[in-house]
Amino acid sequence: MPKSLPLSAIGIMLFCNVTWAMNVVVSKIAVTTLGLPPLFYTVLRSLTVLAVLFPLLLRQRPARLPLVLLIGFAITGGSFGLQFVGLQTASPSAVGIVNLSGAPLTVLFAIIFLGEEVRWRRGLGMALALGGVGLAIGAPSEAGDPVGLGFAFAGVFIGAFASVFVKRLEVSAVALQAWAGLASLGVMLPATLMLESGQSQAVAAAPLAVAACVLFAGVVVSVGAHSAYFRLFQRYDANMIVPLTLLTPLLTIAFGTWLTGNTIGWPLIVGGSMALVGVAIIVIRPSRTIFKWQLMRPKL
Repeated sequence: MPKSLPLSAIGIMLFCNVTWAMNVVVSKIAVTTLGLPPLFYTVLRSLTVLAVLFPLLLRQRPARLPLVLLIGFAITGGSFGLQFVGLQTASPSAVGIVNLSGAPLTVLFAIIFLGEEVRWRRGLGMALALGGVGLAIGAPSEAGDPVGLGFAFAGVFIGAFASVFVKRLEVSAVALQAWAGLASLGVMLPATLMLESGQSQAVAAAPLAVAACVLFAGVVVSVGAHSAYFRLFQRYDANMIVPLTLLTPLLTIAFGTWLTGNTIGWPLIVGGSMALVGVAIIVIRPSRTIFKWQLMRPKL
């Protein structure tokens, strides 16, 4: 593999980071300003991904399809739905920091289920990351409702748990997105019909804005940015790619402050800094049982 990243690859990673950060802000706008019920927004996003990637479902049925569908739902629809519920009351900046807990949680689950060995440096990184996220969740009103952040954390928890088992699936990352879209649609469509109301009214009130949010989340983020990210993984060493994803939470905070007007208090700054340092330690240290893209797994 090449020993250094060319400018083109760095540009692609910058695009990915900007896209992932904007995705949190766009989702916040969708479930608050536009009033889309969060589970319904998950359905629209899954439907868009499925529409684009549907031909992949016709090519080949993966082995252990029920497990593929279960894990696919957990890392997409299940994780997204909880995060979108959290974004109704939590700020994008705080949710961006909460998302950093995915790396230490993934390592923790790898210890439990895959026999991952963690030495003191990565243990320190896990403690810093989880401590920083805990500080952000318990911060005063600048970060939003702690209950909302709790939902966001639950989404990260489920996604991290499921991502540990992605390694056992015999399916490509892009094909997994297609099957995950199908699984998420199958679960979330009945859920929104039973648990939510006002779906059609929200769409009718601002159809163009809703379409823009859904197309951005489904096409630009899930299909565009993630495909580019995984393509870089095929060409370059993970040690060169994964650390660059640490730019995402910083951009999320910046975009959240700029576009939604949420304020950033000292607890959020300190907690975010702790979490960022902790995750940096985790992703730089080598792992024996998990892929590095799973540590800083972008949202499918």
